[in-house]
Amino acid sequence: MRTSFSTNVRESYDLSCVLFDREGRSLAQGTYSVPSFTGTAQATLHQLLGDFPPDTLEPGDVVMTNDPWIGTGHLFDINVMQPIFRGCRLIGYVMSITHLPDIGGIGFSATAREIYEEGLRLPPVKFLRQGKVDSWVRRLIETNVRVPEQTIGDVLANVNCTTVGGRMVNDLMDEYGIEDIQPLASAIIDFSERAIRDELRRVPAGRYAHGIRIEGNDAPLDLRCTIEIRKGEVFADFAGSSEAVASAINVPLCYTRAMTCHAVKCLTTPRIPNNEGSVRPIHVTAPPGCILNAVSPSATGGRHVIGHFVQPLIFGALAQALPQRVQADSGMLNLVNVQGRNREGQGVSSIFFASGGFGALKGIDGAATTPAPSNMTGSPVEVWENLTGTLIASKELLADSGGAGEFRGGLGQRIDMVNDSLGPLTVSCLAGRTEFPPAGILGGGPGRARAVSINGQPVSPKGRYVLAPGDRLTTIEAGGGGYGDPRQRDRGRLRDDLAQGFVTPDGARDAYGIDPESL
Repeated sequence: MRTSFSTNVRESYDLSCVLFDREGRSLAQGTYSVPSFTGTAQATLHQLLGDFPPDTLEPGDVVMTNDPWIGTGHLFDINVMQPIFRGCRLIGYVMSITHLPDIGGIGFSATAREIYEEGLRLPPVKFLRQGKVDSWVRRLIETNVRVPEQTIGDVLANVNCTTVGGRMVNDLMDEYGIEDIQPLASAIIDFSERAIRDELRRVPAGRYAHGIRIEGNDAPLDLRCTIEIRKGEVFADFAGSSEAVASAINVPLCYTRAMTCHAVKCLTTPRIPNNEGSVRPIHVTAPPGCILNAVSPSATGGRHVIGHFVQPLIFGALAQALPQRVQADSGMLNLVNVQGRNREGQGVSSIFFASGGFGALKGIDGAATTPAPSNMTGSPVEVWENLTGTLIASKELLADSGGAGEFRGGLGQRIDMVNDSLGPLTVSCLAGRTEFPPAGILGGGPGRARAVSINGQPVSPKGRYVLAPGDRLTTIEAGGGGYGDPRQRDRGRLRDDLAQGFVTPDGARDAYGIDPESL
């Protein structure tokens, strides 16, 4: 975060850091970590070690890849791994994963038709050999991207991160007089596995199915899952989901598996650490070629647009088994990728993160404009304007946008972004929920749907457009769904909603059937 060049990392925390033991088992993660990154990291490490076996690695070696089917599901995330040595002995690995500002091709967008249009695809490659950067690999990356200084700066920030991570492991071992972390690693991993298995045994055994319809590019798509709980294990099968499509919203299985593990862990053991043990009892399958198990050369740049629905899909399936724990749908993230030049003529390739409302839970109103199921933060307006030459003309919460319920969904927001630079800017929108609003759960009402427009004219939330100077992009970010029967909402909570402007008098009458004058 401190050495990255892009706002994606230093401002929005689109990153993860993961520590592994000598056997390649994930052991710990950084405080700021994206679920899809930590959920794919262990499989990525095993793939990297298949190309570069442990006995061939030396101190100062750094291996990396951005291959979607080896890494996190799309080209824009770089997975950087460095082995940890204690003296001359290999004791573990550390991996840093971040979303790069650019990787060439059409740019971060949902409009590509094949992976080949999306940018530079790096198989596992040694970027450093004994501490020295491979200048040819560096030139290859610089030659293929729009903002080489930012992109290489971010890659080197990942390298520095893994170097510091290895140093900190050695410092910890010095402090506690430990020469081998394997016994400690096994204890942590075994404890986590026992904890999630014990919790899964408390869930009523059985098969639970759910299906949802969501918007695609040209036609709606169906997502389906069957969840089987038995003997402390979870088996998630996504058979019946739509086939992959000719646009960049397809999801490799590695991402589907990561989001499944995240959803199950949220419902069972959200407070225990993430490591191999905490996901070992979770098994995921999907038919090859379906949209949740897309195969090469499917385009996957906007895989989150579909992949984020894995969590509400699983929550819907397990609502019968765990009604006190499931969450209503969230408004989810809207990612707007901007490319061009700012007022000073510097290259721009960066993401504006905007979030809808958080879905309500039992006993908890959804938070306004809070991302889910991924956890990047919104881009600070002042930083964004200075970097891109755009003006955020307005940013406001939207009354009545949270779904009604005994517990209300989180509010969405309206954002107006104006091209205030001296030239055109290309914007790519990567979002959904314009046709199918966030659903409530267990009787709760839906949140308000998302909408995207340019100069007042509606556009696709997955389209790519050019903003001339003065053009205005407006996004209405979706509200979260409500939980439970709105008629059961506490009157004191509703009075607070009215006083704070979260619900209007008309909204109280329409959604809750209550005359505000009677409160």
